[in-house]
Amino acid sequence: METASAPPPEERRRDAAATRRRLLEAARDLFAERGYEGATVRSIAARAGVNQALLFRYFGSKRGLLTEVVALGGLEQLRATPPEELFETALRSMLTRSAEGTEDRSLEVYLRSVGRGDEAAGTLRELGEEYRSVLAGLSGAPDSVLRADLAMAWLLGIGLMRTVVAREPLAGADPDEVCRLVLGTLGHLWAEAEAEADAGDGGA
Repeated sequence: METASAPPPEERRRDAAATRRRLLEAARDLFAERGYEGATVRSIAARAGVNQALLFRYFGSKRGLLTEVVALGGLEQLRATPPEELFETALRSMLTRSAEGTEDRSLEVYLRSVGRGDEAAGTLRELGEEYRSVLAGLSGAPDSVLRADLAMAWLLGIGLMRTVVAREPLAGADPDEVCRLVLGTLGHLWAEAEAEADAGDGGA
């Protein structure tokens, strides 16, 4: 009886990469839909169509999976986006969905998970602090961190009302219209900060 040969190393690597990608996509979506605590290892593996053991083999733990989801989504986006475009990019990512299923849902994960599980707290805190740090850099005002926190609060509040509470008319509003209204108003926060900084320089 002829024994089937093992697949070559290149094929095994491709299969492993595809499995990791499916687990990351499943975890991203379930963390965004149910929060970190609500998304079980069993449900993530089931959505990815793989055995639970593979999740632990590739990521070590559910927290390890969360860390990679956030790193590949929010932190990667944050580091690749010019600071002046970050708020709009993050806002649009919560207002729209990609047909290819590659959208960043890190802020949805943050909304549903932060404060609900100590295991996830460190990873999510890092995401929030990095967003705040970049936004604070847009302002030369002494209260730049406060301004950044206010911007973050508005961003997350919009995400909460649209994606978690699903309250109309915001839930069904056109993304371009939401961005137009929000960015037009938010501009005053940075513009006032710049004006205050210029006034301070002039008085020196």
